[in-house]
Amino acid sequence: MPRLLPLLLLLLLAPVLPASAQPQEASRFFPYTLKTTRLPNGLTVVRVPFNSPGIVAYVTAVRVGSRNEVEPGRTGFAHFFEHMMFKGTKAHPEGQRESILGGFGFDDNAFTTDDITVYQVYGPTAGLQQLIALEADRFQNLTYSEPSFQTEALAVLGEYHKNAASPNLKLEESLAKTAFTRHTYQHTTLGFYEDIQAMPKAYAYSRAFFERWYTPANTTLFIVGDFDDAQVLAEVTKQYGAWSRKATTVTIPTEPAQQKARAIHVDWPQPTQPRHVLAWHAPAARADTPDAAIMAVLAEYLVGDTSPAYKELVLEKQLVESLNIYSTPHRDPYLFPIDATLQDEKHRAAVDASLRREVKALIDGKVDAARVKAIQDHVRYGMLMDQETPRDVAIDLALYAGVMGPPDALSSYLRQLGTVTPEQLTAFAKKYLVDPNLTVLTLTPKAAAAGGTK
Repeated sequence: MPRLLPLLLLLLLAPVLPASAQPQEASRFFPYTLKTTRLPNGLTVVRVPFNSPGIVAYVTAVRVGSRNEVEPGRTGFAHFFEHMMFKGTKAHPEGQRESILGGFGFDDNAFTTDDITVYQVYGPTAGLQQLIALEADRFQNLTYSEPSFQTEALAVLGEYHKNAASPNLKLEESLAKTAFTRHTYQHTTLGFYEDIQAMPKAYAYSRAFFERWYTPANTTLFIVGDFDDAQVLAEVTKQYGAWSRKATTVTIPTEPAQQKARAIHVDWPQPTQPRHVLAWHAPAARADTPDAAIMAVLAEYLVGDTSPAYKELVLEKQLVESLNIYSTPHRDPYLFPIDATLQDEKHRAAVDASLRREVKALIDGKVDAARVKAIQDHVRYGMLMDQETPRDVAIDLALYAGVMGPPDALSSYLRQLGTVTPEQLTAFAKKYLVDPNLTVLTLTPKAAAAGGTK
């Protein structure tokens, strides 16, 4: 499901830092030093020296995602606005920025999640000064015509249609709408279909959206790689210092506690594999609690490659093609979903019983402490090994800071991974992995409904 896939997938930026904060000590949990400065206008600038001669990553994290879309009829705008941010300014009309960056050899992209929008540029340090000026210009002075806006709105509608050809979007929409009754997580990052269809008429609103969320206090820069720190900070201060747009907040509806189990079934009109999802409401990811780390370890413990469920359902009995838990951290309480892709519809009851049996064992305190320790080491080691380039480091820093708040949230998360105990897994399961807190999503394809899949 697109929103649940780990990207690996947002409290306004933690306490105010002094204008020139001292470098934070590198630790055995996160092996790089963060130098963090908060400019007078509220923009947070994080620099991370990285041994990458001549290469730098420049990542801008804006704490706005589909979570922030509280107004009826206006869902999907965080993702849509990611597209509009490439439309140019008066100083650099559409296409000119990309031409300049391309001349240096920069790679340029962006993505939106439920909680954050991330813009990433990666390439030679030789072009960093020009890059800073270009990024500062578009974040302060973005401009686009109504016809350009309408053209891009139709492109986003086409993106929706493309995604709708796969069952994943339907699964995601159905689960979100069933599990959430008030919170804005009830719509996907793409937004409700009828809202996407109406986007071409929302030009004026799009300008208000830009003014509301693209503010310095709602934005953090992560600059990772080979650069002169004093020069970079001076250039960032020069280019972004006049950005004075005021921060905006909205009230996000609180999701009431679920009182009894829910279920939703999807009949898919085309041949595909049957799906079975067990999704429990789970707590938000915060830098000052271990919940995100507990969920990461718990996911591997329940259905990872070393789990009894994986050995039974995937390897031995081959009832399931794949087992996943997408425990992507979220800014507000979200879901802890086990997603099973079945080999055949006739195996659904057996798979459901097996998964519930594993959860019950956990609730009963039957936890393999040695396997918990191995999983902790594996998860932490895997995250560190994935941080091979300045871009890897910058994006991971942006994602965890965007969700949890503090710029060094990734370091806190890595530290917490090493402290998860078997007792915490049991306590978490007893509190959250219970039937009144559960939503069951099932999908049956046309071929299965007609007589089973092969």
